[in-house]
Amino acid sequence: MHKHIRPQPGIMDIALYRGGSSKIAGRDDVVKLSSNENPFGAGDLARQAYARAGHDLHRYPPTDHANLRAALAGHFGLDATRIICGAGSDEIISFLCQAYAGPGDEVLYSQHGFLMYRISALAAGATPVVAAERDRTTDVDALLAAVSERTRLVFIANPNNPTGTMIPLEDVARLAKGLPKQALLVLDGAYAEYAEGYDGGAALVDTRQNVVMTRTFSKLFGLGGLRVGWGYGPQHVIDVLNRVRGPFNLSNVQLDVAEAALGDAAHIARSLSENARLRDWLAEKLNALGVATDLSLANFVLARFRDAEQAAACNAALMAEGLIVRQVESYGLPHALRITVGDESACRRVAHVIGAFMETQR
Repeated sequence: MHKHIRPQPGIMDIALYRGGSSKIAGRDDVVKLSSNENPFGAGDLARQAYARAGHDLHRYPPTDHANLRAALAGHFGLDATRIICGAGSDEIISFLCQAYAGPGDEVLYSQHGFLMYRISALAAGATPVVAAERDRTTDVDALLAAVSERTRLVFIANPNNPTGTMIPLEDVARLAKGLPKQALLVLDGAYAEYAEGYDGGAALVDTRQNVVMTRTFSKLFGLGGLRVGWGYGPQHVIDVLNRVRGPFNLSNVQLDVAEAALGDAAHIARSLSENARLRDWLAEKLNALGVATDLSLANFVLARFRDAEQAAACNAALMAEGLIVRQVESYGLPHALRITVGDESACRRVAHVIGAFMETQR
């Protein structure tokens, strides 16, 4: 670090985020199952909107995101005035930390929570605090026990990444009710659509003043490369976040393609049904091979091995066959691999390779 020119406290404590790998040297038949992307990609309506958007690259985008907010409100039954859009839900998480947490404040999250909670807290100068999970599942009692007078934000992902587990809405409501007056509960719903009948906590947001929901177009809608997310919260929170949001934080391309993706009912239905079918199939196959998985309500499964050494060896076996999954030691799970639910061919290849690997472990 430079002797005189120094960054704000906390920034140099950030370990750089590393996304899932996408390449294996010497192979061109790689299947990427490391970033929980939709194996079917973006839908036809989104692709068509992307092509059309090229005609207006010289135009500044609207600053209020009115059309996309209206589309989101109509699709999910929400109040458009209480929606904020960002460059992925990551940006909404960053806004929340920037606006509500700083030096002397604490940002609380669960043991195996998304890495961006810690990164965004440190970037804001706040102190990250971790609460233990129970059987790789959010533990409301542990979170409440870890709360202090310095707690400003509490993040939980439901369903959680990288575990795939989730807690029922009554437990989420108990957490929101038990927080001190100065704390906001943030419900990260990146995988909410995959949990049937789950609203991501939207109804809870509507009944309380201390709950915010974040969502994304990166998973189900197949727009990970476009970076579009959104948040829904009480008016007082959205008003604050819009003050730190850049006026042109989303391009015309992002806005138009996301709106089109939201209206592609056929692509949404196919993606959901195939994910549910293949997720259950893959989990059943892995469990039968002696590789434990928790019930996942997302678009991936967390495969647990005997120890970190066995997990690393299985990862190497998968890589040797052109299959890239995610090692999750950075999430405190060195003995596990997070495997995105791909298409049927990819799932069968994964099961076959892990089956062959487990035979060598007997």
